[in-house]
Amino acid sequence: MVEEDPLAEARRALDRGEYGQVLRLLEPLQEERSPLTAAGAELRLLMATALMGQGRTDQAAACCRGLVRCRDATLRAQAKALLLVLEAPELRRPSNWSLTLPDLAGTTPLEGVGGGVSRRSRRRPEPPPPPPVGPTRAPVGFALVVAVVLLLLATLLGGCMQVRTELRFEGPGRLQVSHQLRSDTGTDSPWQRRFVAALAGQAEGIAAPGPFRPSGGRGDRLVSTPVLPAGEALAALVGSLELAGRLSGVPLAAPVVVWEERNWLLGVRQRLQLELDLQALETIPGLDLAIVLDPVRPAAVLRASPAAVAAAPPADGGHRRLLWPLTPGQVNVLQLRCWRWSALGLGAAAVGLALPLVLGLQAVRRRLGFGLPELPA
Repeated sequence: MVEEDPLAEARRALDRGEYGQVLRLLEPLQEERSPLTAAGAELRLLMATALMGQGRTDQAAACCRGLVRCRDATLRAQAKALLLVLEAPELRRPSNWSLTLPDLAGTTPLEGVGGGVSRRSRRRPEPPPPPPVGPTRAPVGFALVVAVVLLLLATLLGGCMQVRTELRFEGPGRLQVSHQLRSDTGTDSPWQRRFVAALAGQAEGIAAPGPFRPSGGRGDRLVSTPVLPAGEALAALVGSLELAGRLSGVPLAAPVVVWEERNWLLGVRQRLQLELDLQALETIPGLDLAIVLDPVRPAAVLRASPAAVAAAPPADGGHRRLLWPLTPGQVNVLQLRCWRWSALGLGAAAVGLALPLVLGLQAVRRRLGFGLPELPA
């Protein structure tokens, strides 16, 4: 005997438009099914559709947000599409798009005008029977079409988003991390506002990954750390990248950062390996992601894939900078090795070389009979 699908009765109730019955059938089952599984995701999609039918869009959106990490790619895409529809901004309709009927309260009724008309002629005709229609189905396909249209409109009307993450090398063992978020529309996007607030420690329930300080105006935000030891700066970089993935609803893998530094007195040999797995991030038109290295020479780059590094416009101090574009949908790997001179080491070496020269000049002076230099009176 084939066991009936426990969601079949809920689907039939959804086809009949009985949204309350759908929720009563599915709410006891959601605790038993994880949103990461296909069965749990399908159950929550049915609940979100029923909540939309009751006008409870906030609860429907919360139900869809829990499905962005579902292992089933098809159901995950349906949840994202439905979430785009629920979170789409409400557009104001121009007044000339609607037809306004005049107020008929003060007009003379027709009964008073046609008093001589017989009762049979005053009877209203029987309305025609309604056309036959099929049962109501869940609007998943329609939601996908609407989501695609909204995504295209957001791309055309919302402009481009440029994200630049800069690693600034301030000498041996010292780094500075900054994120520049620039929008062509001149206004901050919702994700941009949440990300800047979270980095600055102003988002409730989200701990800042480092001592980031915001600056800039609307549409062009800059959040940066002070100059920190290399370990603290790279930890802030990893935390900020993970935070960006969580706020965007994309389950990105944790970045891999390997840092090595060896001191040779006159300077240090630095080696950095950075691996960013962006396979879960889909290609979005107008999204430009890149990492800027300042100052770094092209010869210091050992590997850059899948995109090669390119020269970036010099900074205010004239430093040579490199731009590494990030490619969504792929694993991005960067390896570099460079040498940094140490001012303290160079000064110590200069003193060590000058001391024998000074002692030699003093010995020559004594041989010539001048003796030791006199101290000032």
